[in-house]
Formats: sequence, structure tokens, C-alpha cells
Amino acid sequence: MLIDTHCHLDFPDFAEDIGAYVRRAEAAGVGRMVTISTRVARFATYTALAERFPAVWCTVGTHPHGAHEELDVTAGQLVELSRHPRCVAIGEAGLDYHYDKSPREAQEQGLRTHIEAARQTQLPLVIHSREADEDMAAILREEMGKGAFPAILHCFTAGEMLARTGVELGCYISFSGILTFKTSEALRAIARDIPLEHLLVETDAPYLAPTPYRGKRNEPSYVVETAKVLADVKGVSFDEIARITTENARRCYWKMDHAAPVAKVA
Repeated sequence: MLIDTHCHLDFPDFAEDIGAYVRRAEAAGVGRMVTISTRVARFATYTALAERFPAVWCTVGTHPHGAHEELDVTAGQLVELSRHPRCVAIGEAGLDYHYDKSPREAQEQGLRTHIEAARQTQLPLVIHSREADEDMAAILREEMGKGAFPAILHCFTAGEMLARTGVELGCYISFSGILTFKTSEALRAIARDIPLEHLLVETDAPYLAPTPYRGKRNEPSYVVETAKVLADVKGVSFDEIARITTENARRCYWKMDHAAPVAKVA
């Protein structure tokens, strides 16, 4: 089994027949999917998906692109919403200096609010970090010093320094379809040096479809292709990387194995 640790099943790309995408993922051996929150205001949408499909779980948080729009969201509110039995993480939150759609001060404030919620709940913080390595590393070091919290550096495309910092602080490093791109030799070199116990795989669907689907709409079933490349990079079999990343995901998203099941939808 594989777990797609990060996708966006609420996006319009999947609206036409969400059930077909979930079934296709399950047929490909992707037993669980985590649909990631980008706006706290849309939390009911994520929980509805997770309640509808036993293989789907969700998170609560505000993407850095919209940080300035949800600065009134408190750590206490995140904690309370995260009590939903199908919610397994806080985020995604973080820093995006590539697009800068939200003021950087707002992004940092939002990130620190989400960190406090992760610290209180011990649910993993799903971190978005793009072109912000130095600031992200500094914030993580500072905040971990105030009290540890689990975290995932999702869709990792940063440099060696942030990878080393993440591993040192106990974070999981999650690789998307970008790992499979012909131009991603440097990223594969970073993945090669990350200890197996810190590795996760994801799609970030509907974005970043892996080779051989590059340029198409991504979907959870395609996480298999990223796992194949990660196995090759690490010099282990596909079955072994599937076992390792699934064990890591279950340890990280620990709440999955402690929540009551939901009825299967036909």
C-alpha cells in the first residue's frame, strides 16, 4: 500500500467525478489520501470529503497565499477544528516567496499560529516552503526551541540546508512528482541522502503530475510513479519504499489509526 500524503481533492479539477479518482487510486494500491486544507473557511468541504470516502482524510489550515485573509484565525480555533475525527494534521501553512501573494509578515504570522496549534495537538504541521529556505529554517529552529511539534516539509524542492535542518529537527520530507522530472537531478541527490525514516511521498494533485504523466492533471493514483523513482534513488525495491513510506505516513498522521471508520460509499 501507498499513502498519498498531500493532495487537493476539493479543487474543481476533481469535481466532475471525485469518486472515480478515489477508486482509481485504491485500484493502484493507494490506500489512503490526505486532502489538504488551503482555507480554514472551507473546512466543512474537506471534512465532507473525508466523511464520504473512508480512504480520504483531511487537514485544517491556511495556505500562505491566503495568509493575509485569515489572520484572525487563532491557534485555539485550529485546535478546536482539528478535533474532527477525520482531521489528521494542521496546515498547510508556510512561506512562499516565489509568488508573494500574501505579505511576508502575514505569512510568518500565519505560520507561527499554525505551529502553536501543532504543538498543542501534536498533530503534524504540513509546511509549504518555496524560495524561503533561510527564513523557514530559522523559524523552525526557533519554534522547536519553544516546544517540539511534528512537521512535514511537503513537496520538497528546497536546498540541502533546509533538508538537513528538517531531518535534524525530526521533520518528514515529502517528495512529489517533481522528483521524477528529468531536470531534477539535484533534488534526487538530496533525496538520496535523507534517512529512510524521514521520507514520504505525495502528489500535490491536481498539480505536478510525475513522469510519464507530466503536463496532465495529476491524481492520487500517480503517486506510484514518484515512489518508483524514490525507490531507485534509495537503491531499494518498490515494495520496500512502499512499506517504508506507508509506515512513516501512519506514524506521522498517527490519528488515522485511532479514528473510528466511516461507512464505505459505493
